[in-house]
Amino acid sequence: MTYTESPWNLKDLFTAQDSPEMKAAFDELDIKVVEFEALRPSLSTEIPLEAFLNAIRLLEAISRLANRIAVFAELSFAADTQDQVIQAFQSDVESRMAVIANRTLFFSLWWKSLDEAVAERLMDASGDYSYWLEEMRHFKPHTLTEPEEKVINIKDVTGVMATVNLYNTITNRYVFHLDVDGEVKELTRGELMVFARSYDPDLRLKAYQELYRVYGQDGITLGQMYQTLVRDWRNENLDMRHFSSPMAVRNLANDIPDDVVDTLLSVCQDNTSVFQRFFQLKARWLGMERLRRYDIYAPVIKTEKKYNFNDASEMVFSAFRRFEPKVSTLALKVLEQDHLDSEVRKGKMSGAFCATVAPDITPWVLVNYQGKPDDVATLAHELGHAVHSQLASDHSLFTFHSSLPLAETASTFGEMVLLDHLLATESDASVRQTLLFRQVDDAYATVMRQAQFALFERHAHELVQNGATVDELSNAYLENLHNQFGDAIEVSDEFRWEWVSIPHIYQTPFYVYAYTFGQLLVLSLYQQYKVEGDSFKPRYLGLLSAGGSKSPEKILSDAGINMHSASFWQGGFDVIRNLINQLETIPVVK
Repeated sequence: MTYTESPWNLKDLFTAQDSPEMKAAFDELDIKVVEFEALRPSLSTEIPLEAFLNAIRLLEAISRLANRIAVFAELSFAADTQDQVIQAFQSDVESRMAVIANRTLFFSLWWKSLDEAVAERLMDASGDYSYWLEEMRHFKPHTLTEPEEKVINIKDVTGVMATVNLYNTITNRYVFHLDVDGEVKELTRGELMVFARSYDPDLRLKAYQELYRVYGQDGITLGQMYQTLVRDWRNENLDMRHFSSPMAVRNLANDIPDDVVDTLLSVCQDNTSVFQRFFQLKARWLGMERLRRYDIYAPVIKTEKKYNFNDASEMVFSAFRRFEPKVSTLALKVLEQDHLDSEVRKGKMSGAFCATVAPDITPWVLVNYQGKPDDVATLAHELGHAVHSQLASDHSLFTFHSSLPLAETASTFGEMVLLDHLLATESDASVRQTLLFRQVDDAYATVMRQAQFALFERHAHELVQNGATVDELSNAYLENLHNQFGDAIEVSDEFRWEWVSIPHIYQTPFYVYAYTFGQLLVLSLYQQYKVEGDSFKPRYLGLLSAGGSKSPEKILSDAGINMHSASFWQGGFDVIRNLINQLETIPVVK
């Protein structure tokens, strides 16, 4: 099979937003919701088990159909964020979904209102739905009355969701200009950031300066949008729902205890010197006294190695197959079913993601492929997400998707499997050394950078609450950079606008620590794999196959991991430190 760059095909969802099957889906959805609403009088403490399970199955069918429609709208928008017809359709879908959420809201409110004994009786007999039901009850102290919950669902459509959509529309239309060898190129963000990893230090500088020139032009507006989202987050979650802190909202949604996240971030703060040491080593390789912020992802050896998309795909599938054939087979389904959008084009959403719909539907993956080694790694990462979802397909719609911190396990593990494969098959010494340095580059980007984003978010929420201006938020972000880099990196003033260019802090507050959690977890797991070999695989695949059917703590405990322990997280940094030790033994190539 030959793999070519192409847009995805959404026909496995719907052929078009105005198709007859889309209209039929909306009609069917309404019929099912009416049927579900009719169950309301039967909900009581004496409800028979079979009636309870039938209600859950009907709600699952409603959620499945709603997911198909909503994901179709989201993927259509991601493929072309500038299409006004798609923009209007997505807004309409969001409004309709808010109405459906309100019409079915009574079930979760009833469930959370039950006393513990009744709830335990029903959960014990609910099979695969049990953890989903348990997790829902975790929110009992933070649940409002039904009228209040309905108002929040409605206002989110024209408030938070509209603001995020506007942010995406504005930032995905940006065009960047860069002088490359005397030719001014017009680039998307993804195309521009290729030059941030250029061997040419002047190109790296110009790429970053252009990135933040463009974002900086709208910096005050984008910053005000962030302030609005932060205020909304506080108004709802702290003032109304009485969460203890802004981050505690995400922690509960992830079912990760606050103390675990605090320990994780504290260990990261204690280890800033690990990456500072790496950046000092990198400066010597680059012949510089001190790295500039422009240089942190610079290749240490000049290599123009590129991989065409077919070769990249073959490498990823071969690496996955070498680890476990089933993993490769599941990843391949994404391409075989045209569920991958790999092209770079104007208007397409930047970055990369994997979208899951239902246990029995192969996920869709978006990347912006340009042939660089990190593009190959991104392909492996996102296909790893798709593999994770499919391995958990035996679970219900409500329990197959893992929590955010564990959702990064298969993706990051996939990157490490790929790296091992490349190191084993690549004969070019310069490429091998580039790959070794890239491994630590990526560890910085996934562990420390994301942890520092989370620390900035935590600080930013406090600042906004205290009336901080956008400029004051930017100053706080610069201070964050100076603290994490110390004397190892020179930070220029334009990086004050970096925070407004990070979609996650707009779209999903405090999402980012999931990357840190996942990377440090995978470093530990991968070390176990290297020691145990084939005997490790069933335990690892079992962890992935659990999906979201058990708490993250139970899933990790079953794998022999204590996530409350600072020493466990420190173990991940010890792996990184050992990699740096190895790099320091390699003679500097001039």
